[in-house]
Amino acid sequence: MRTLFSLQSLAIALLLSLGVACSDQNTEQQAMVRQAAAIEQADECHLCGMIISRFPGPKGESYSKSTESVSKFCSTRDLFSYILQPENQRQVKEIYVHDMSKTPWQKPEDEYFIDAREAWYVIGSEKKGAMGKTLASFARQEDANSFMAEFGGKVYQFDEISIEML
Repeated sequence: MRTLFSLQSLAIALLLSLGVACSDQNTEQQAMVRQAAAIEQADECHLCGMIISRFPGPKGESYSKSTESVSKFCSTRDLFSYILQPENQRQVKEIYVHDMSKTPWQKPEDEYFIDAREAWYVIGSEKKGAMGKTLASFARQEDANSFMAEFGGKVYQFDEISIEML
């Protein structure tokens, strides 16, 4: 009887740990979304001062290491223009962009922010953002490739993007 109770306890513990392991990926994405700040109706772009919510296309956010403050951007182009400046590169702690495979182009939704360093970007597409041409951002390379096939451009990873490309 005691052995049966031990086996049942072991089986329950294994199932619980398996459930926790499977949910780690979702928990990580959910934690990121909680860290990305909501874009409010009157928020202005940190770089150009335009009202962010008035424009289509993916938006961006950057958190500073020193002040823990968030800077919001009306487009991924403005985000990259800011974070690629040498004086800002060392200060950036976290960066978020919209996953455009999950949210409408005309009005991206805050729950679809992803880690910008892990995202795939399409540069040179026909889709316009707040500042004209923008970098379409995606969580998966396959989604970026599909977007590129439909709207043109070229797919890049975060570390491949330079200030000259903007």
